[in-house]
Amino acid sequence: MIGSEQNERKQYGQLGRKFNNGRAGFVLLGLLLGTEARAQSVPPRPDFAPLYRPAASRLLVETRREGDSLRVLLNQPGQPTGQALPRLRLTVWPAYDAKQPLLQTTPRLRLYPGADPNAPTLVLTAALPAAQLLAGAVLQARLEQPTLNNQAEGPDQNPTTTAWLRLTPERLARPFVLLDSMGMILGRPYVRAGEAVVVAGFGLPQPVRWRRYAATGVAALPPFADPRRQPAAPRQLGVLDSSAAPLPPDHLLRLPQPGLYALRMGGAGGEPVRTVPLLVTRSDFPGQTTADELIENLLYLTTAAERQQLRQAANPKRAVDQFWLTAAGGDQGHARDLIRRYYGLVTAANELFTGHKPGWLTDRGLVYVVLGAPATVRRLPTGDERWQYTELDASGRELSFTFRPRPSTLAPDNYELVRRPEYESLWYAAVERWRKTTTVR
Repeated sequence: MIGSEQNERKQYGQLGRKFNNGRAGFVLLGLLLGTEARAQSVPPRPDFAPLYRPAASRLLVETRREGDSLRVLLNQPGQPTGQALPRLRLTVWPAYDAKQPLLQTTPRLRLYPGADPNAPTLVLTAALPAAQLLAGAVLQARLEQPTLNNQAEGPDQNPTTTAWLRLTPERLARPFVLLDSMGMILGRPYVRAGEAVVVAGFGLPQPVRWRRYAATGVAALPPFADPRRQPAAPRQLGVLDSSAAPLPPDHLLRLPQPGLYALRMGGAGGEPVRTVPLLVTRSDFPGQTTADELIENLLYLTTAAERQQLRQAANPKRAVDQFWLTAAGGDQGHARDLIRRYYGLVTAANELFTGHKPGWLTDRGLVYVVLGAPATVRRLPTGDERWQYTELDASGRELSFTFRPRPSTLAPDNYELVRRPEYESLWYAAVERWRKTTTVR
């Protein structure tokens, strides 16, 4: 992984002046070093790549507007009896790579009202003054852990203790948050078919309605494809069905049919109607268990004819195993390793990038599945993400991909890849490494 950029300190040296008292001259050589108290503290540029690597658990943070405050909510494992709640540092930055924060505070965490203090997982909350939060800024939430020394905070991001949220106008104004059936924060933009959610609002109770759209299953184009030469996608999704009557506030909402839902809350007491999208997936998401799913996930490595041949095999699941055994040169151990790593990347992409469609079908999911987790990730003031890879070919050339935010009502976290013709040879080489390899990469 590319090392994080280190802040350089200038050292100032000063030659001693030559003094002559009439008896002898001497030269005094002095070096004046700036002290920590004088030096300006400039944080290193954060590298967000660790947030895109598999993790056993992740810090999940959500927000809800409550009058003149923005409430921050997070899930945390329950504490042993008598043990204090963890400390949460909240920092608001004007941009992801800003040098000075707009606001930094360590508020006291409290239990969410009505939560069971003895539950295995707790919902904890803290509040920020909304007047000090600017639209377009980013919120960094970091659980503080005790250390053995007083080393300065590094640039790497730990997904178990750090989360980032862009403070969009919608997020700053939205007076509700989604909870699961156990009352935990729903820190993902999807639920499995049959799972229940609660729209937990603040203030005057608001009715909830929903509309269901067909979830788009269109896969991302290759990184070298020219989007201008592709068939135009429909500008609007067709509504499949909608709620016949508004749901009472704080009522369990079960969505049994897969699809992309638009949950619409508001309208009472002059409150505006606000929309939050929620994807309802199959029951085994984000993983895959059926032969059809395993074959579908080979989209980026195979042709349509090859996938059809796998589906028509007498035993499709065994045919998938044979595909990977051939890729491994007949080495069963290596074939199992390829299967574990490839489908592990598909699952991780679903966990990280799912929005209006499964994560592996998005632009970021495409690159993630075929090339793996990036070595370095920078988030730019424009909102772009720049992924850096190293040693993608024999020459050791580095390669970067830029993803630009393209949000919409039903896809607020959507990113589009900046496609380039020069990606073609490296991309096909990466695909070929999956398909024909006899040694572990």
